[in-house]
Amino acid sequence: MLNNLTIQTIIAASFGIGLALLFGNPDWLEARNPLYDCILLLKSVFLSSLRMLIAPLIFFSLINGITGIGNTIRLKRLGGVTISYYLVTTSIAIVLALIAVFFIHPWTAYPPVMETVAISDNRLLDPNADSITLVVSGLLTQAFTNPFSALVDLNILGIVTNAFLIGLGMVLVLPADSPLFRSIRDINQVIAKILGWVIRLLPIGIFAILFDFTLKTAADSGHSAAFLNQLLHFSLLVISITLAHGMLVLPAIAYFFTGTTPVRLFRNIARPMLVAFSTSSSSATLPITMRAAEENLKIPPTVSSFVLPLGATMNMDGTALFEALAAVFLAYLFGIELTTIMIFTIFMMAMVASIGAPGMPSASMAGMQMVMLAVGIPLEAIAILLVIERPLDTIRTAVNVEGDLVGALFVSSRLR
Repeated sequence: MLNNLTIQTIIAASFGIGLALLFGNPDWLEARNPLYDCILLLKSVFLSSLRMLIAPLIFFSLINGITGIGNTIRLKRLGGVTISYYLVTTSIAIVLALIAVFFIHPWTAYPPVMETVAISDNRLLDPNADSITLVVSGLLTQAFTNPFSALVDLNILGIVTNAFLIGLGMVLVLPADSPLFRSIRDINQVIAKILGWVIRLLPIGIFAILFDFTLKTAADSGHSAAFLNQLLHFSLLVISITLAHGMLVLPAIAYFFTGTTPVRLFRNIARPMLVAFSTSSSSATLPITMRAAEENLKIPPTVSSFVLPLGATMNMDGTALFEALAAVFLAYLFGIELTTIMIFTIFMMAMVASIGAPGMPSASMAGMQMVMLAVGIPLEAIAILLVIERPLDTIRTAVNVEGDLVGALFVSSRLR
């Protein structure tokens, strides 16, 4: 049981918060203590390992996603219908999250407990820009920049723009069987492997970051209890909106476009959803997902063998929904006021982050870093999410797999 990463993360988080409350001294923030210095070192190593992967992960996963989309469009109607479905349902999930969080935000009953922490320097939008012209000028300057400087400076918009242009160029110039496409896929697998190693350090990083956070919040305002309440309210909202998307939106799409009733849908896809819930991996669930599609839903293999593997890496409704909600929640915790343009930035970054995301447990944290940095949320805030991310990931992955199966149904009905 203790080998389970989720259990280890929860234990580490409890130790970090508990030890800081019981034995931590706020004076350590001014006059350093050897124990506190060691904990800060662990925090620094963990965050540095995450930062090390952000730029190459975003860059190569987006190129892989764009080239994958390009290759599917070569299949004309099948590719066009599939991509259209994925983009529309992901957009619906993000909009649902943003509308919900606009009306339901129970964490605002408590003050922003992290607002004393410095915000990130890598934000997309200049908070001092007081006109649309300045905002657009700033965005274009960041977007069209040298790809190497974008990677070094962690310029998120520059990385995304260059990855899109390079991926598009590869699709238009190279033949479908070019070894360069295989090389991009291989690089993504290598980065995913390294990410898996970093995720194994999760309990240590969580302990160190939450110890530091708890010490700072206790010293500043005594809001540790408020912070835990805010985290609980956020978790409940994520679960509610994710279930609403999985139990209302996706079944409604299946019913209105394919005539499949919710009862028949859930009866036929229950097994892959349960496997996805237990493994937190769309890719690991893929063989069972394809079998359910072909044997239970009677989807032609020509459709399922194309739509479902693509969906395992590109169609991430639950992930995109989570990232949008999390960005708004963290922005409040850190006292960052979100303008209309910043909300739109969250929408676009959550959409982009869902393309080419690895179908592995906790892989959404890679895309979440891109969304956070885009609006100026400090990278260390990811520890707040990592405490609750693994349990939420199980529900999110089940909804992702459901979305893939509904997509296969939709595409099959459109091609008849």
